[in-house]
Amino acid sequence: MSGSSTVDLVVVGLGYVGLPLARSAAAAGLKVVGLDRSRSVVDALNSGRSHVDDISDAEVRAMLDQGFEAVDRARVIADAAAVVVCVPTPLTEYGSPDLGAVHAAVDDISAHLVPGTLVVLESTTYPGTTDEVVRPRLEAGGLEVGKDFHLAFSPERIDPGNASFGLENTPKVVGGVTADCTKAARALYERFVTRVVEAKGTREAEMAKLLENTYRHVNIALVNEMSMFCREIGVDLWDAIRCASTKPFGFAPFYPGPGVGGHCIPIDPNYLSYKVRSLGIPFRFVELAQEINQRMPVHVVNRAGELLNDVGKAVRGSRVLLLGVTYKADISDQRESPALAVAENLRARGAELVYFDPRIADWTVGGTPVERVHDYLAAAETADLTILLQPHREIDLGLLADRARTLFDTRGKSVDHPRVVKL
Repeated sequence: MSGSSTVDLVVVGLGYVGLPLARSAAAAGLKVVGLDRSRSVVDALNSGRSHVDDISDAEVRAMLDQGFEAVDRARVIADAAAVVVCVPTPLTEYGSPDLGAVHAAVDDISAHLVPGTLVVLESTTYPGTTDEVVRPRLEAGGLEVGKDFHLAFSPERIDPGNASFGLENTPKVVGGVTADCTKAARALYERFVTRVVEAKGTREAEMAKLLENTYRHVNIALVNEMSMFCREIGVDLWDAIRCASTKPFGFAPFYPGPGVGGHCIPIDPNYLSYKVRSLGIPFRFVELAQEINQRMPVHVVNRAGELLNDVGKAVRGSRVLLLGVTYKADISDQRESPALAVAENLRARGAELVYFDPRIADWTVGGTPVERVHDYLAAAETADLTILLQPHREIDLGLLADRARTLFDTRGKSVDHPRVVKL
């Protein structure tokens, strides 16, 4: 296997996964080019502006100083020693995997693939995708994997907003089509990641990602279901979790909430259940967890109705303040945020909605804008009910508890207070 290149790494897809990857590689001294089909993303990055929460404008400017460049034309792939695919893998309207972006990226790579190139897929998908979908497309031009080029899968483990673990200090799993493919992928990531873990092959690496998020999905569903009945039997679930968490083995804490959001937990387990269903086997745990977690926004609205009823008010006509409408605290990502379903259900029952979120300037629900307030404490004083959906750092929960008429905390972050009710 031979080849010459002027670019160490081309990162395809410059979103929440691809841009941190490009940053880390560039900081380690690699010549990195980012490839994205969005001209606005490309132009912004080349001008030193970031569109990703975890990457600041200053960090993008540092990347440019280190030789990084963003492009929207795939011909740069022909000059690359390695190409890593970090494009989105959402679900179709029918709940099956949508690999359209992967297909498009792989077709671009195939059209410019030269001997000696390493290709790595990081986009989350079902076991078998790298070998059964990506490999044939890349080999269609006559080059053979393991002989003329290397192919591997390495699951992304980016956790937006996590100040403790980033790409460099989170172990990187790699699995190649052949042993040499695995070694080539390992050599790439070892240039900027502290620890690389070899999987047996691509399918095991693909399954590792789905296992991680399915584990979280199922356990979140467990505590969400518990939250639905603990109040009825006089149990403070949050305190029970606190106590259980003191056990130094055999227990990992998970917490209830208004629903699950982001790309990983609501989406990734469906890739696994899709593969299992293709075998004619039901995957009951995932399907039940999905059902429970999808029920949580309605449960939140039902509880909100009870809280309003306790003070002699109906949902219809009541002013409800929603705090934090992103899927996770301290980021601006709204993908699959349960706040949307909560708002839709409240509106359907006639509530008058306002919201506060320092990271979201405009928020539309069902095609209708929701009024944004800038002083959340003043808004809480006049709202019939305040619902905390995401505890952004800008929200002072102590002051909020003092000022709100009734605070419904769906995240269990508030201190005990006469006007605070936890999920």
